[in-house]
Amino acid sequence: MKCISVLLLSAAAVVAADVNFATGQAARLIIGQTQATRQEPGASESLLGGISGVAFANDTLFVADSNRVNSEPINHRVLIFRNVSGTMPKPTDELSYTQRCPICVGQASTVLGQPDFTKTDRPATPTQSSLRLPTAVASDGQRLVVADTDHNRVLIWNTIPANNNQPADIVVGQSNFTSSTFPSTPTATSMRGPQGVWIQSGKLYVADTQNHRILIYNQIPTSNGAAANVVLGQASFTSAPADTLLDTLPPTAQNMLNPVSVTSDGTRLYVTDLGYNRVLIWNSIPTSNQAPADVVVGQPDMTSALANNSFKVENSKYYKVLCESTGRDEENDLDLFPARCEATLEFPRFALSDGQQLFIADGGNDRVLVFKHVPAANGEKADMVIGQLGGLINQASDAADSMRAPMSLAWDGENLYVSDTYNRRINVYSMGEPSIPYSGVRNAASFEIYAVGAVEFSGTIKENDEITLKIGEKEYKYKVVKDDNFENVIVKMVSLINAGEGDPLVFATPNLVTFNVILTARAAGSDGNAVTYSVTSSKDATIVGTAAGANLAGGMDAAKIAPGTLVSIVGDNLADQTAAVPYGSKVLPDELGGVQVYFDGVRSPLMYVSPTQVNAQIPFEFMDTTSISAYVRAKRADGTVTVTTPVAVSIVQENPGIFTAGGQDPRPAVAVHFSSNATGTISVDGSISAGDIATITIEDRAYKYTVVEGDTLDSVRDKLIELINQDPKVRAFAAGVFDRIRLQARVAGPDGNGIPFKAEYPEGQSLLVTATNSALCCANVAGAPVNDANPVVPGETIVVYATGLGVPEPTDQVATGQAWPESAPIHKPREFVSSLAGGKTANVLYAGLAPGQVGVWEVHLELNSDMPTNPFTQVTIAQGEFVSNIVTFPLVNPNPPTTEETASLTLSPQKASASRYAAATRTTMRMPRKAPATTGLR
Repeated sequence: MKCISVLLLSAAAVVAADVNFATGQAARLIIGQTQATRQEPGASESLLGGISGVAFANDTLFVADSNRVNSEPINHRVLIFRNVSGTMPKPTDELSYTQRCPICVGQASTVLGQPDFTKTDRPATPTQSSLRLPTAVASDGQRLVVADTDHNRVLIWNTIPANNNQPADIVVGQSNFTSSTFPSTPTATSMRGPQGVWIQSGKLYVADTQNHRILIYNQIPTSNGAAANVVLGQASFTSAPADTLLDTLPPTAQNMLNPVSVTSDGTRLYVTDLGYNRVLIWNSIPTSNQAPADVVVGQPDMTSALANNSFKVENSKYYKVLCESTGRDEENDLDLFPARCEATLEFPRFALSDGQQLFIADGGNDRVLVFKHVPAANGEKADMVIGQLGGLINQASDAADSMRAPMSLAWDGENLYVSDTYNRRINVYSMGEPSIPYSGVRNAASFEIYAVGAVEFSGTIKENDEITLKIGEKEYKYKVVKDDNFENVIVKMVSLINAGEGDPLVFATPNLVTFNVILTARAAGSDGNAVTYSVTSSKDATIVGTAAGANLAGGMDAAKIAPGTLVSIVGDNLADQTAAVPYGSKVLPDELGGVQVYFDGVRSPLMYVSPTQVNAQIPFEFMDTTSISAYVRAKRADGTVTVTTPVAVSIVQENPGIFTAGGQDPRPAVAVHFSSNATGTISVDGSISAGDIATITIEDRAYKYTVVEGDTLDSVRDKLIELINQDPKVRAFAAGVFDRIRLQARVAGPDGNGIPFKAEYPEGQSLLVTATNSALCCANVAGAPVNDANPVVPGETIVVYATGLGVPEPTDQVATGQAWPESAPIHKPREFVSSLAGGKTANVLYAGLAPGQVGVWEVHLELNSDMPTNPFTQVTIAQGEFVSNIVTFPLVNPNPPTTEETASLTLSPQKASASRYAAATRTTMRMPRKAPATTGLR
């Protein structure tokens, strides 16, 4: 049998990339949840709620587990994580499998504001140890400072607390530990809702948010109620705008509106001015009240304050403010601009610098902006964006490369800690070699990513109702006929769309379980996202069509990968050498050629490594997530260790890809002939009623079974198989969970072809038996490759090889990185598999993991018996909304249709590449008791 190769040899190594952050990179570590996409509420040493402030000092991480943006739960506490370097792996560390997500780390050693790690009580009155909505933390490695926001105060511990609920040493903003009021006129000793603190070089800085000012204490306070020395944002300590004036107060370099953070790199001062959608920079630490800022980020000047200040409108024209034009509307003579870009901000929450680079938590845009240098001019744009795939995008989610409303940042010189508030976690980002592109982890058998859409049908069926599906500018109309049902309507609509060479923009696939028509773009990538579609019903119609959107979506999204899938990781400088696992290996190594691949910190089995491509397997156990973090770790020839910046991989339950030989798409399938004996199929359907009769006739020999009380479709099928196996020329076995019977000639070779058979049942009974063809056919050589010298014939059963069909049932013998046992029990994928071959339904008789192979499925397809000769017959398999890549095989019909039919269906390679058939059959499969042997894949 043909060996299926997924090595795809790579080019020579390229020069190592610079170690840096990368736009769109995924988190390397997750703190606060057991998985990246889990958002479990609660409180413990390792479970976080709606966090806000984070800080790092002296190998210790501090976390304020509360927020002011209503992200539940609000736990009213501060957590302290000690010995970070000893408890959280470094970027280049080799990881061991100690838990489901080895990169989900962190266990706090101390809690403040609560007596233990499970309590989250909201205090009724302030005390020396209580916290009510703490939102910010800061430390210089010796002291800890907390903004106790709803108590209108800042608490100071003169040493890092070692005991739970340890009382603070000093309070500022209040005269004592039991007061939480604020005066109507602010003073140098009062605070109102402070949300930012910073401590450095013996100074304390406070963002006194609701007094719209920054307070600077030239010495760390040593007594309660100490007075600040300098105020920024206001002319004096007793001035502040009235709440009624805030909406009309114009921004300047000297004022601010709801500042929520203040930080310093020891030289400069950074203030996140939330209300004015900007970050202000002072190039030196201010020493006088209301000193003006020197530089603004997020706005073109000191007098602008619009969120995402991309462009302006004057005289019905659009003009650049901070963002470059993305094109022109020639019809209306307009330059077009994006809603946001790398230079804009929307409700920023935090700014942090190490003196070299600047990080900004751009909360409203669900991202962090990274500047390689501290901006020296107004309105500079960031160099990288973390949390989004680019500066123009805001697609917030719980994915490993996403965040929702980041509130605070911390930096330890190697790792950036981001409080991902609505995802209840801290994301840890590390610099690496940005060697793997977005969607660089792909199904090893199916590389292209197509936009998809769906139309759902509901309501009731009524004769003469008409439904119209519009795709682009083309309309497809179907009128309901007498005795129609939803399945027929969907199949007919799909046939209309796919007729001839098909719609120029999409091909259609029916989902007869959920009554959907699935539309898949013909064009790969983002071009498919521009395809519009809609559905309407005629007046007074009772059938309803509902489009999932106005456009197809998903083109150029990350490859969606099922657990257990063989994947190819493409990139640059992934390895120093090329290495492959020996053919026939039953267990794959988790290191090859000095390379390791980690998915959520789990080391993956490897098949092949090269400088530009690594082939691995996604662990089967990743059924419980929708996104994982992936990176490559390589031991270099010079002894160094490098890691790529992590990328996110979208996880779905199934998404099949069919293995192919080389060449242009659609490429030839790696397919083999199923049987050396002629075969046929009978389907047992309907429902069970005692007294129903099913008759299978082989030549002139009839085998009749009468249903008895207690029978099921399974038992009827098995009884018929038992009867048929008495036949001298034909044997039978079960094939498929939809109760199919497979017939096979007892004699091998062409002598078994042509044995007639039929299935009959009395008209009107509930039990149905149906033959898919009228005679056994198509004996070949089991396992012989399908090729031009040995093509397929109509009605034959062939085997194609795939990956990405998900986790099989039962799962007890599935092991990541290990070959499926040769004597494995009958199993099936969780989601049924459908197929289309040559524009016609192909019966999927079986789909199961290939014995002796790792991560490879074999799919048995019984082809339609009325197919025309075509050297490029196209075939796809599908599971739910996910359709595989299109592959081809040669087919020769010994009794060809008319010349006209042949001309319409026999395609040149060019037309075959442009034409994508689509259909489906509601079938699943069961493995024959003795399936043909398969060889190993690499």
